[in-house]
Amino acid sequence: MKARHKRLLLIIGGLCVVGVAALLIMNALNSNIALYVTPSDVFAGKAPQGQAFRIGGMVKEGSVKRDGITVHFVITDLVKDIPVAYTGILPDLFKAGKGAVIQGRLDNSGEFIATEVLAKHDENYMPPEAKHALEQAQKMGNKP
Repeated sequence: MKARHKRLLLIIGGLCVVGVAALLIMNALNSNIALYVTPSDVFAGKAPQGQAFRIGGMVKEGSVKRDGITVHFVITDLVKDIPVAYTGILPDLFKAGKGAVIQGRLDNSGEFIATEVLAKHDENYMPPEAKHALEQAQKMGNKP
């Protein structure tokens, strides 16, 4: 075998290894992506079906109910409400009337089964995406 053919085989083999590694990395990243949506987006059918995603908004006043270690509450963008069930320990800053981002999946009954709850850390700060989504939902809800 000539040196030229050996180099060509080495280059092709290297490209195959890099391609397989890139595919494995892309697959791992794709399975860990959690999209952010609002309750209005969920009602509009924009939520991913059959995969985990994040839903953000405000915890509705008077909606927090504890059933043993499971907590049931409602997350709202001030236009639409989504019931949430979370089994586990909630963050210390989790309160009714405060912002939260919840990761999980929708079940068949329309309830959001949470696997993680993140509470807003400062009452004056809201991520730009969440603020924009709340403003958009309020505008859409106020239209006749």
